[in-house]
Amino acid sequence: MKRFHFIMLFILLAATSIQINAQTCKPSGGIRGRKPPPGQCNKENDSDCCVQGKFYTTYTCSPAVTSATKAKLTINSFQKGGDGGGPSECDNQYHSDDTPVVALSTGWYKGGDRCHKYITINGNGRSVKAMVVDECDSTMGCDADHDYQPPCPNNIVDASKAVWKALGVSQDNWGDLDITWSE
Repeated sequence: MKRFHFIMLFILLAATSIQINAQTCKPSGGIRGRKPPPGQCNKENDSDCCVQGKFYTTYTCSPAVTSATKAKLTINSFQKGGDGGGPSECDNQYHSDDTPVVALSTGWYKGGDRCHKYITINGNGRSVKAMVVDECDSTMGCDADHDYQPPCPNNIVDASKAVWKALGVSQDNWGDLDITWSE
């Protein structure tokens, strides 16, 4: 009977742990969109501009990282004047669109812990290694610091053109791709 109670306790603890982990990445809040001043939202790469009054969900977390973390690949220019806005968070530098670099959603960015580390991105039947140089902010947006773009969802790998080319995605399909990534 003791063994039965031990097994039941173990199952209960495991189930609670799984439930807690599944619940750890819920929205943390939201912001209301503000209309960008004229010419202040860079539309390169079909970037979205905030819509006045629209509610945008924010996150301080991202899904757990695994050996094949599911994500959405989006496109970003890390060059000066590109739709990425200012210089990259990791090194306060701009990066060429011809270099495989990425920004990760806030939770995956981990306050900069992944800066200058390489991740492997798998998509379109190919893979590519890319260096983490920036955060795709999931907590704030719709302001000058974020190029008047909405907050990122919590599952984004925002990639340079070099990543899209390496994955063999035709240019007319750049912008949104289901991928997996790992460290």
